[in-house]
Amino acid sequence: MVDRNQKVRSRRGGGRNARRASRREKLAQASKPYIERKIPYFEYLNEESLDLIEKNADILLQEIGIDFLDDQEALDMWRDAGADIDGMRVRFPIGLCRSIIQKSAPSQYIQHARNKNRNVVIGGDNTVLVPAYGSPFVYDIHGGRRYATIDDFRNFVKLAYMSPAIHHSGGTVCEPVDLPVNKRHFDMIYSHFKYSDKPLMGSVTHPDRAQDSVDMAKIVFGEKFVDQNCVFTSLINVNSPMTYDSTMLGSLKVYARNNQSTVISPFILAGAMSPVTATGTVTQILAEALAGIAFTQLCRPGAPVVFGTFAAAVSMASGAPTFGTPEPSQILYVAAALARRLGVPFRSGGGLCASKIPDAQAAYESANTLQTAALAGVNFMLHTAGWLEGGLAMGYEKFVMDSDQASMIEVLLGGMDMSDNGQAMDAFREIGPGKHYLGSAHTLENFETAFYRSTVADNNSFEQWTADGAKDTAERANTIWKKMLLDYEPPNLDIEIDEKLIDFMNKRKESFKDMDY
Repeated sequence: MVDRNQKVRSRRGGGRNARRASRREKLAQASKPYIERKIPYFEYLNEESLDLIEKNADILLQEIGIDFLDDQEALDMWRDAGADIDGMRVRFPIGLCRSIIQKSAPSQYIQHARNKNRNVVIGGDNTVLVPAYGSPFVYDIHGGRRYATIDDFRNFVKLAYMSPAIHHSGGTVCEPVDLPVNKRHFDMIYSHFKYSDKPLMGSVTHPDRAQDSVDMAKIVFGEKFVDQNCVFTSLINVNSPMTYDSTMLGSLKVYARNNQSTVISPFILAGAMSPVTATGTVTQILAEALAGIAFTQLCRPGAPVVFGTFAAAVSMASGAPTFGTPEPSQILYVAAALARRLGVPFRSGGGLCASKIPDAQAAYESANTLQTAALAGVNFMLHTAGWLEGGLAMGYEKFVMDSDQASMIEVLLGGMDMSDNGQAMDAFREIGPGKHYLGSAHTLENFETAFYRSTVADNNSFEQWTADGAKDTAERANTIWKKMLLDYEPPNLDIEIDEKLIDFMNKRKESFKDMDY
C-alpha cells in the first residue's frame, strides 16, 4: 500500500499542490456570509392541518383579540385600519391582518453590515445564524457562573466576529450589568460597530434606546442610507398570552418607521403562557404574530419584518422550562410552514438547553433544537451559540461547541455534491472491487475538503487522547475560545466615524441620570 501511494504521489507531482491551492481559493471566493439552502424543507403537517390552524388563529383574533397596552396611538391606528377597539383590546375582522401583511411586507430583505461583504439576505431559502441573546450571567469552566460585564460583552462580540459559521453579531449577547441599565445600550451598540463588521441588532428595552440605536447607525451608514436600507434586525417579544406592552410597541414603532426590521416573536412557555397542546400553542403563536407583523406595516408599509417564535415546554412536575423535547420541535416545524404560507421570513432558535454547564445535557438538547430549526427552514436563527441555563447564562465553552454545530448545519443545508466529482465514477473505475480508496487519485484530490472536521471533537485513539491530557469537550473548547481572543484583530473602523460615535454616546449619557433598575 505504501509503495502504491508513493507512486501515485510521484505521478501527480507538484501540480497537485497548485490545484489544491486553487481549490481553496475558489472555496474562499465562493463562501457567502449566510447559508443558501439547497435541500427541501421538512413539512410536519399536511395542507389541511395548516388550513385548520390558520382558521383557528383568525377566530382567536376575531373573538378574543389582542391587548395593546398603554398605547393610544396604536389603538387609533388599528381603529383606522378597520379593527374593533374595546378599551385596550383589539379584535380583528377575519383576514384583516393577513391582507395588510401580504399587501406590503417583503418576503425577504438585505440587512446591510458595516462591511458590505458581510451583508446577509434574510428570508427565502437563506439561513442566518445569530448568537444567543439576553443573558445576565456568563459561564466558563474555570471562572464559573458570574454576572456579565461589558468586557464579557466585548469578548462575545469578538468571538462571533471570528466564528465563520456565525453570520451575525447579534444584539444583547449578554447583559453588561456593571453599566447603568438606562445607558448600557450605548456601549453595546458601540461594541458591535467597533469590534465587528457583521450585521447587528438594536436595543429594544425602551423606545428612546431604540432611537439611540438608529441614530448611531446613521453615524456609521449615513442618514439617507439608513432610511432606505435595513441595517438592524431587532427583537420584539410579544408579552404572551396575547399582549403587546408599551415598551415593545414603542420600540417596534421606532424601528418600523425608520425602515428597520423587527422580529415579531411570541415568547411562550407552553402550558403556562399557552395551552398545553402543540396545536393550541402554535395557533396562539400565529395569532400573536399576525397582529404584530401587520402593525409594522401600519407604521410603514414595506418595512422588513420577521415572523418569530420562541416556544419551550413547561415541566408539569416543577413548572420549569424544558428544552430539546419533541413538542417544541413540532411547534417550530409548523410555525415555519405557516410563515412560508404568510410570505415573510421566519425566526426561531437555536442552541437551546436547560443545562447549567456545557455537558451532555447541553449538547443533546441544543443539537435537537439546532437541527430542528435547520430542517424546518428558519431564516434568522437567534440563540445559535452560547445559550445555557434556559437563557440565563452565556457560556464561553458552549459558544465554541455550538459554533461547531453551526458549521455542520451549513454543510447539511448545502445539499449533496451531484457534480462529476461528487459522483466519483473515476474513483470506482480506478479502484475496482476488493481494494480501498485511501490512495486513489480521487481521494488525494479531495481529502482536504472531504467530510466535515469538527473543531472540538476528539477522534484519536484512547491512548493518544490520554497522552494529550485526557481532556473532555468543554476543556478543549476552553482552550479554543481563549486562543481566539488572543488572536483577535479588530476590523477597520474609520477614525472619524469612531470619534463621532464616542461623542454621540458621551453627550447622550451626560443628558440624563444613571438608573440601576
